[in-house]
Amino acid sequence: MAMSKTTNTYNRQNWEDSEFPILCQTCLGDNPYVRMIKERYGKECKICNRPFTIFRWCPGARMRFKKTEICQTCSKLKNVCQTCLLDLEYGLPTQVRDAALKIQDDLPQSDVNKEYYIQNIDNQLKNTDGTSPAGAVGKSIAASDMLAKLARTSPYYKRNRPHICSFWVKGECKRGEECPYRHDKPNEPDDPLSEQNIKDRYYGVNDPVADKIMKRAASLPTLDPPEDKSITTLYVGNIGEHITETDIKDHFYHYGEIRTITVLPRQQCAFVQYTKRSAAELAAEKTFNKLVLGGRRLTIKWAHSQAKQYVPSMPRLQRNYEPVPGLPSTLPLPPNPTDYFNLQVADMTVLPAGMKLHQLPPGVIPGAPLPPMYSSGAPFQPVHVPATAGMSLPATTSVAAPIMEHHVPPIDAGTVHYPSQDPSRLGSLKK
Repeated sequence: MAMSKTTNTYNRQNWEDSEFPILCQTCLGDNPYVRMIKERYGKECKICNRPFTIFRWCPGARMRFKKTEICQTCSKLKNVCQTCLLDLEYGLPTQVRDAALKIQDDLPQSDVNKEYYIQNIDNQLKNTDGTSPAGAVGKSIAASDMLAKLARTSPYYKRNRPHICSFWVKGECKRGEECPYRHDKPNEPDDPLSEQNIKDRYYGVNDPVADKIMKRAASLPTLDPPEDKSITTLYVGNIGEHITETDIKDHFYHYGEIRTITVLPRQQCAFVQYTKRSAAELAAEKTFNKLVLGGRRLTIKWAHSQAKQYVPSMPRLQRNYEPVPGLPSTLPLPPNPTDYFNLQVADMTVLPAGMKLHQLPPGVIPGAPLPPMYSSGAPFQPVHVPATAGMSLPATTSVAAPIMEHHVPPIDAGTVHYPSQDPSRLGSLKK
């Protein structure tokens, strides 16, 4: 090994000492009070073979311990995380990023050339603030639509799960829930994702994860404009609770003149209407599967036309059910379906205009019992009230209540279907 503690002082000065690692949000974890173990020159970098300061920590509960794998110089050279070696900005493998940005970064592979190249990169980084990447990645500032579609917008903590317990796979694990490893079925041996190499990931060569992402990028859906040229409205979904109308306007206004913006907080969506169709098509092309606001990837679609389309109603199917043994057959329909009481015109008593039902004499209602004073046949006698001192009463007049004779037709058992059709009941009057 060329780099060891017994080498000359010049090589030991090139050893890397740092105070905090360069990590992505996924590897760092969601715990704001994470504790790390730091060891100066505890391991060699797996790319340049120089000793560097390593860090070890647990990103969260039920997660495996993680540590840095490469030095910070190699990390800044490719703008990748020191642990997972994925791009810090997009969260993608370097092979996908370099293919999208058309970066050709031919790093030296031999030990002598690699050492000389790394020393030159260190000298360049001394003149910077240390926050920007170096090499060909730092010089490339072009944006890519494919990277915007494939980039991760939120941490993927599932990547921090423990490794699979080999004893559990053999059926010999006796620790149960206390086992710190994961009890799950491993990948098939033929699965290309089961064979990953850290140097292939760093240099962007033969990376199975990158090949899988590139195939997914080739089959991404596209947003075609509708045939109706009058549609100039875009549907914006998954806006969340914190995105306001001003945030949406600040992003969509530079594609064209906006007519209205309608935000529906309960549905977590919005509608952006442009004055011209060309502006709406440009906004749909630039934002479909690319727009990220407030850490959320927004869904962009074309809105439907507001015109009401006539949809002919389907006729209802008449279902014929087979008769059930032991039950009576279907009742026949009455002769007049609108006459629910099966009454004739002569059998109906129509109240005069303005008269209520309680104002009728007792004998008018068919089937109602008459009081004794009416049933005895005696004529109606008026009641005379004697006048008292100081009071003048009008002359009394005798008004006899006419007793109307009502003929109740005989009930035919073949025409009466329900008790409410009986004309002798109180409900047989028509108001």
